[in-house]
Amino acid sequence: MVDYLINKHPQLLVILILLIFVENPKTIWFISQAQALNKSNGSPTNTTAASAVLVFGDSTVDPGNNNYLPTIFKSNFLPYGRDLANKKPTGRFCNGRLTTDFLASYVGLKDYVPPYLDPSLSMEELMTGVSFASAGSGYDPITPQNVLPVLKQLEYFKEYKKRLESSIGKQETEHHINKAIFVISAGTNDFIVNYFTLPIRRKIYTTLSSYDIFLMEHVKTFLQVKLILRVFHIILIVSL
Repeated sequence: MVDYLINKHPQLLVILILLIFVENPKTIWFISQAQALNKSNGSPTNTTAASAVLVFGDSTVDPGNNNYLPTIFKSNFLPYGRDLANKKPTGRFCNGRLTTDFLASYVGLKDYVPPYLDPSLSMEELMTGVSFASAGSGYDPITPQNVLPVLKQLEYFKEYKKRLESSIGKQETEHHINKAIFVISAGTNDFIVNYFTLPIRRKIYTTLSSYDIFLMEHVKTFLQVKLILRVFHIILIVSL
Protein backbone atom coordinates (compact mmCIF):
# COMPACT_ATOMS: atom_id res chain seq x y z
CA MET A 1 0.00 0.00 0.00
CA VAL A 2 2.80 2.41 0.92
CA ASP A 3 4.66 1.48 -2.28
CA TYR A 4 1.53 2.28 -4.29
CA LEU A 5 1.03 5.66 -2.63
CA ILE A 6 4.67 6.71 -3.07
CA ASN A 7 4.70 5.62 -6.73
CA LYS A 8 1.45 7.46 -7.47
CA HIS A 9 2.23 10.50 -5.32
CA PRO A 10 6.05 10.90 -4.97
CA GLN A 11 5.54 14.25 -3.23
CA LEU A 12 4.43 12.27 -0.15
CA LEU A 13 8.05 11.37 0.49
CA VAL A 14 9.03 15.03 0.41
CA ILE A 15 6.29 15.74 2.96
CA LEU A 16 7.62 12.90 5.11
CA ILE A 17 11.14 14.29 4.97
CA LEU A 18 9.88 17.78 5.78
CA LEU A 19 8.37 16.38 8.97
CA ILE A 20 11.82 15.18 10.02
CA PHE A 21 14.32 17.44 11.75
CA VAL A 22 17.01 18.12 9.15
CA GLU A 23 20.42 19.09 10.49
CA ASN A 24 21.24 21.15 7.39
CA PRO A 25 18.27 23.08 5.88
CA LYS A 26 19.93 22.88 2.45
CA THR A 27 19.46 19.10 2.53
CA ILE A 28 15.78 19.39 1.56
CA TRP A 29 16.73 21.45 -1.49
CA PHE A 30 19.54 18.99 -2.28
CA ILE A 31 17.17 16.00 -2.16
CA SER A 32 14.60 17.65 -4.41
CA GLN A 33 17.27 18.69 -6.92
CA ALA A 34 18.84 15.21 -6.86
CA GLN A 35 15.46 13.63 -7.53
CA ALA A 36 14.79 15.95 -10.46
CA LEU A 37 18.21 15.34 -12.01
CA ASN A 38 18.39 11.58 -11.51
CA LYS A 39 14.83 10.98 -12.72
CA SER A 40 15.44 13.04 -15.86
CA ASN A 41 18.75 11.32 -16.67
CA GLY A 42 20.74 14.36 -15.63
CA SER A 43 24.46 14.45 -16.24
CA PRO A 44 26.39 12.28 -13.74
CA THR A 45 28.87 15.10 -13.35
CA ASN A 46 26.21 17.51 -12.08
CA THR A 47 27.20 18.60 -8.59
CA THR A 48 23.68 18.41 -7.14
CA ALA A 49 22.85 14.78 -8.03
CA ALA A 50 22.86 12.47 -4.98
CA SER A 51 25.64 9.89 -5.19
CA ALA A 52 24.43 7.54 -2.43
CA VAL A 53 22.16 7.09 0.58
CA LEU A 54 24.10 6.09 3.71
CA VAL A 55 22.14 5.09 6.78
CA PHE A 56 22.83 4.80 10.52
CA GLY A 57 20.55 3.90 13.42
CA ASP A 58 18.28 1.19 14.82
CA SER A 59 15.50 -1.16 13.66
CA THR A 60 13.67 1.70 11.94
CA VAL A 61 16.37 1.71 9.25
CA ASP A 62 18.13 -1.67 9.60
CA PRO A 63 17.70 -3.63 6.33
CA GLY A 64 19.29 -6.79 7.72
CA ASN A 65 22.66 -6.12 9.36
CA ASN A 66 21.53 -8.07 12.43
CA ASN A 67 21.27 -11.19 10.26
CA TYR A 68 25.06 -11.26 10.47
CA LEU A 69 25.31 -10.65 14.23
CA PRO A 70 24.87 -13.02 17.21
CA THR A 71 21.79 -11.26 18.55
CA ILE A 72 18.17 -12.08 19.30
CA PHE A 73 17.09 -8.84 17.57
CA LYS A 74 16.33 -10.33 14.16
CA SER A 75 13.45 -10.18 11.69
CA ASN A 76 14.50 -12.73 9.08
CA PHE A 77 11.24 -14.66 9.36
CA LEU A 78 7.60 -14.19 8.36
CA PRO A 79 5.42 -12.15 8.57
CA TYR A 80 8.27 -9.67 8.03
CA GLY A 81 8.72 -9.00 4.33
CA ARG A 82 5.34 -10.40 3.31
CA ASP A 83 4.55 -7.39 1.09
CA LEU A 84 7.85 -7.49 -0.80
CA ALA A 85 7.83 -8.73 -4.40
CA ASN A 86 9.29 -12.13 -3.47
CA LYS A 87 7.34 -12.37 -0.17
CA LYS A 88 10.59 -13.18 1.66
CA PRO A 89 11.89 -11.57 4.88
CA THR A 90 15.14 -9.66 4.48
CA GLY A 91 15.89 -8.60 8.04
CA ARG A 92 13.89 -5.39 7.76
CA PHE A 93 11.58 -4.84 10.74
CA CYS A 94 8.55 -4.18 8.55
CA ASN A 95 6.31 -5.91 6.04
CA GLY A 96 7.88 -4.16 3.02
CA ARG A 97 10.37 -1.42 2.34
CA LEU A 98 11.89 0.99 4.85
CA THR A 99 11.66 4.78 4.66
CA THR A 100 15.29 4.84 3.57
CA ASP A 101 14.47 2.47 0.70
CA PHE A 102 11.81 4.91 -0.46
CA LEU A 103 14.31 7.77 -0.16
CA ALA A 104 16.91 5.96 -2.31
CA SER A 105 14.20 5.19 -4.86
CA TYR A 106 12.93 8.77 -4.82
CA VAL A 107 16.33 10.24 -5.72
CA GLY A 108 16.75 7.64 -8.46
CA LEU A 109 19.51 5.48 -7.00
CA LYS A 110 17.90 2.09 -6.28
CA ASP A 111 14.83 0.52 -4.70
CA TYR A 112 16.55 -1.07 -1.69
CA VAL A 113 19.40 0.10 0.54
CA PRO A 114 21.30 -3.10 1.47
CA PRO A 115 22.96 -3.94 4.81
CA TYR A 116 26.66 -3.12 4.89
CA LEU A 117 27.51 -6.41 6.61
CA ASP A 118 26.26 -8.44 3.63
CA PRO A 119 29.51 -10.04 2.32
CA SER A 120 28.11 -10.41 -1.20
CA LEU A 121 27.77 -6.67 -1.91
CA SER A 122 29.29 -5.50 -5.17
CA MET A 123 31.20 -2.24 -5.55
CA GLU A 124 28.21 -0.83 -7.45
CA GLU A 125 25.97 -1.54 -4.46
CA LEU A 126 28.49 0.04 -2.12
CA MET A 127 28.78 3.12 -4.32
CA THR A 128 25.04 3.84 -4.42
CA GLY A 129 24.51 3.41 -0.69
CA VAL A 130 24.33 1.01 2.23
CA SER A 131 22.92 0.93 5.73
CA PHE A 132 25.10 0.50 8.81
CA ALA A 133 22.04 0.49 11.09
CA SER A 134 21.50 -2.27 13.63
CA ALA A 135 18.21 -3.11 15.34
CA GLY A 136 18.33 -2.70 19.11
CA SER A 137 21.10 -0.11 19.04
CA GLY A 138 21.16 3.40 20.45
CA TYR A 139 23.35 6.38 21.28
CA ASP A 140 23.99 5.15 24.84
CA PRO A 141 26.93 2.68 24.74
CA ILE A 142 25.22 0.29 27.18
CA THR A 143 21.92 0.12 25.26
CA PRO A 144 22.85 -2.53 22.66
CA GLN A 145 23.32 -6.22 23.38
CA ASN A 146 25.37 -7.95 20.68
CA VAL A 147 24.37 -5.32 18.12
CA LEU A 148 26.16 -2.31 16.61
CA PRO A 149 25.93 0.87 18.71
CA VAL A 150 25.78 4.07 16.71
CA LEU A 151 29.42 4.98 17.28
CA LYS A 152 30.49 1.49 16.15
CA GLN A 153 28.50 2.09 12.97
CA LEU A 154 30.73 5.12 12.40
CA GLU A 155 33.75 2.80 12.49
CA TYR A 156 32.19 0.72 9.74
CA PHE A 157 31.59 3.89 7.75
CA LYS A 158 35.32 4.67 7.96
CA GLU A 159 36.00 1.14 6.69
CA TYR A 160 33.48 1.78 3.91
CA LYS A 161 35.40 4.90 2.85
CA LYS A 162 38.64 2.93 2.67
CA ARG A 163 36.99 0.33 0.44
CA LEU A 164 35.85 3.07 -1.92
CA GLU A 165 39.30 4.68 -1.88
CA SER A 166 40.90 1.40 -2.91
CA SER A 167 38.53 1.26 -5.88
CA ILE A 168 38.15 4.85 -7.12
CA GLY A 169 40.89 6.76 -5.30
CA LYS A 170 40.86 9.14 -2.34
CA GLN A 171 39.91 12.33 -4.19
CA GLU A 172 36.99 10.74 -6.04
CA THR A 173 35.82 9.11 -2.80
CA GLU A 174 35.74 12.49 -1.04
CA HIS A 175 33.73 13.94 -3.92
CA HIS A 176 31.36 10.95 -3.81
CA ILE A 177 30.84 11.19 -0.04
CA ASN A 178 30.21 14.94 -0.24
CA LYS A 179 27.25 14.29 -2.54
CA ALA A 180 25.74 11.49 -0.44
CA ILE A 181 22.61 11.79 1.70
CA PHE A 182 23.10 10.59 5.29
CA VAL A 183 20.21 9.40 7.45
CA ILE A 184 20.43 8.81 11.21
CA SER A 185 17.44 7.31 13.05
CA ALA A 186 18.06 6.28 16.66
CA GLY A 187 17.20 7.03 20.28
CA THR A 188 14.05 5.02 20.99
CA ASN A 189 15.92 1.97 22.33
CA ASP A 190 17.86 4.15 24.75
CA PHE A 191 14.59 4.70 26.58
CA ILE A 192 12.59 1.51 25.98
CA VAL A 193 15.38 -1.07 26.23
CA ASN A 194 17.67 0.85 28.56
CA TYR A 195 16.35 3.68 30.75
CA PHE A 196 12.86 2.31 31.49
CA THR A 197 13.98 -1.33 31.72
CA LEU A 198 17.41 -1.39 33.36
CA PRO A 199 18.14 0.33 36.69
CA ILE A 200 21.71 1.40 35.91
CA ARG A 201 21.00 4.66 34.09
CA ARG A 202 18.09 5.63 36.35
CA LYS A 203 20.43 5.56 39.34
CA ILE A 204 22.79 8.00 37.61
CA TYR A 205 20.22 10.11 35.75
CA THR A 206 17.25 10.40 38.09
CA THR A 207 15.12 12.45 35.69
CA LEU A 208 14.30 12.01 32.02
CA SER A 209 15.57 15.48 31.24
CA SER A 210 19.01 14.66 32.67
CA TYR A 211 19.16 11.47 30.59
CA ASP A 212 18.05 13.49 27.55
CA ILE A 213 21.03 15.79 28.03
CA PHE A 214 23.35 12.78 28.33
CA LEU A 215 22.03 11.33 25.05
CA MET A 216 22.22 14.65 23.25
CA GLU A 217 25.92 14.81 24.06
CA HIS A 218 26.33 11.50 22.20
CA VAL A 219 24.28 12.86 19.29
CA LYS A 220 26.55 15.91 19.27
CA THR A 221 29.65 13.69 19.20
CA PHE A 222 28.21 11.69 16.32
CA LEU A 223 27.48 14.82 14.27
CA GLN A 224 30.88 16.35 15.05
CA VAL A 225 32.58 13.23 13.69
CA LYS A 226 30.40 13.50 10.60
CA LEU A 227 31.54 17.07 10.04
CA ILE A 228 35.17 16.03 10.43
CA LEU A 229 34.54 13.35 7.79
CA ARG A 230 33.15 16.10 5.52
CA VAL A 231 29.53 14.97 5.58
CA PHE A 232 27.11 17.79 4.80
CA HIS A 233 23.66 16.41 3.89
CA ILE A 234 22.25 14.87 7.08
CA ILE A 235 18.69 13.83 7.92
CA LEU A 236 18.52 13.39 11.69
CA ILE A 237 15.40 11.60 12.95
CA VAL A 238 15.14 12.58 16.61
CA SER A 239 13.45 10.13 18.99
CA LEU A 240 14.55 11.81 22.21
